[in-house]
Amino acid sequence: MALTYIIGGKIVLPDAVVEGKALAFSKETDKIEGIVDSVPTGAEVIDACGNYVAPGLVDIHIHGYLGEDTCDAKPEGIKKMAYGIAQNGVTSFLPTTMTVAKSEIIDALNAVRSVKEESKTWDGAEIIGVHAEGPFINPSKKGAQAEENILVPDADFILENADIITSVTLAPEMDPGHKCIKCLAAKSKILVSMGHTDAKFDEAMSAARDGVNHATHLFNAMSALAHRNPGVVGAALASENVSVEVIADTFHINPGLYSIVAKVKGDKMVLITDCTRAGGMPDGEYDLGGQPIFLKGIECRLADGTIAGSVLKLNNAVKNVLDHTALPVNEVFKMASLNPATAIHCADRIGSLEAGKDADIIIADENINVVRTIKKGRTIYEA
Repeated sequence: MALTYIIGGKIVLPDAVVEGKALAFSKETDKIEGIVDSVPTGAEVIDACGNYVAPGLVDIHIHGYLGEDTCDAKPEGIKKMAYGIAQNGVTSFLPTTMTVAKSEIIDALNAVRSVKEESKTWDGAEIIGVHAEGPFINPSKKGAQAEENILVPDADFILENADIITSVTLAPEMDPGHKCIKCLAAKSKILVSMGHTDAKFDEAMSAARDGVNHATHLFNAMSALAHRNPGVVGAALASENVSVEVIADTFHINPGLYSIVAKVKGDKMVLITDCTRAGGMPDGEYDLGGQPIFLKGIECRLADGTIAGSVLKLNNAVKNVLDHTALPVNEVFKMASLNPATAIHCADRIGSLEAGKDADIIIADENINVVRTIKKGRTIYEA
């Protein structure tokens, strides 16, 4: 079996960055073969030219990109998103819905469903499933979501679509007796995330015991950490089984918190983009869930000033954490690859450069600009 070797790079593994070796992968099996000391004469070689050789990035919370949005329910739009984010080093993602009308959510699920299989072989990021952010949220913490579309948590609806819903965001206080949370925990592997929630600390801790194992964009649209009421933030930080999303665009949360969250959560810290259709686009007016949003620089807001998603690229999230912390390179890359892959139960296949996993690989320079994106052994983007 002929192998391809990536030489001359700094290979980013889960526990170290390795130099002076080569990463071998097979285009026939689409899998990584492993790290080798030498390359056979005449073998196909890719020279990383001193850049990082890292696992493909995994974005588990992204609404849109390049003018497209998951809730448009357009297969071609989802494909455009997938191709666009591949240029940012993303090889796997969860197109994310929001609190729109239930019929629109169903249409969006069907649109993603219709292209999921094709995404394994197209020249863009692979669709793992959908993140349903809402409509099961608290009106008081709706953020940029439309209140008229908010519903009571409905396990039956989620389970009926468990073939495509990989993650769901809900407010635990809106789920009496945590009936929905317990049902999902018992009958599925769906990642149940608390978000857009005003739960008290004890309520959130109880939800974590009952099956919530993730927190949607930590600090944003949730009850804050205070010394007498630690809120959902406190519960997310205190619960060992709960992974947490961080929008590391330097705007959604103060960069000084990156190190603190990393110290508390370790491998449970997950970088996401929460990107809207305004991502990759010039400043101006766009829409999110039927509401106008206004992009200026790195800030997306509703007309009343409410923060409305982001235009963050996941490779830039990695760069921002590296710039604002003293964390090792391998740990920061894990936040955007292995940690999210683990959260959505895909770490056996994606998220790190280990033998037997999919050959999802990126080459990125010292500023984490993506030079090449390889998916399943095939180059799908080259700068």
